[in-house]
Amino acid sequence: MKKLVIGAIVGGILVFLWQTLSWTVLQVHAKEYQKAPNEAAILQTLGENFAGDGQYRIPNLEPTASSADSEKFMADNAGKPWAVVSYHKSYDADMITNVLKAFAADLIAVLFVCYILVTNPNRSFWGIFISTVLIGIAGFLYIPYANHVWWEYPGTLTNLMDVLISWGLCGLWLGWWLRRK
Repeated sequence: MKKLVIGAIVGGILVFLWQTLSWTVLQVHAKEYQKAPNEAAILQTLGENFAGDGQYRIPNLEPTASSADSEKFMADNAGKPWAVVSYHKSYDADMITNVLKAFAADLIAVLFVCYILVTNPNRSFWGIFISTVLIGIAGFLYIPYANHVWWEYPGTLTNLMDVLISWGLCGLWLGWWLRRK
């Protein structure tokens, strides 16, 4: 149990530290978020037209649209501009809560990985390292890459780099730690 908890805490810190460096000091993700001209006018228009906080696809169909409506919608909008907008009525600059949530998520994710790894009695350093990285890649394929496929979200390569580095660091740590007697 001690091995599992210490492995998860240190591994969670390693994953979190890379994410922090990637998003802040190194600015790896800076190009993914463009600065819009006329921000005040855009935000005013969004506020006047959006019902509240949420993610909006523009244009979009009503949830009750038929398959015929869907086909017409796709034909009518082919080649035209579209957007996915995450909208919030109020900006909250308190980063402490977000930092705590992100660290907790990393800690729990590494705890799950440690649990999977400690149940394998025949684990080698490289087996642990590769398993850890592959689990990270599985998470990447399920969320960031799927969002890129369906919504053309930017940052696919930077997100993959984040996964390889953060889970690679974690895998190096766990490969050493979990094999210690």
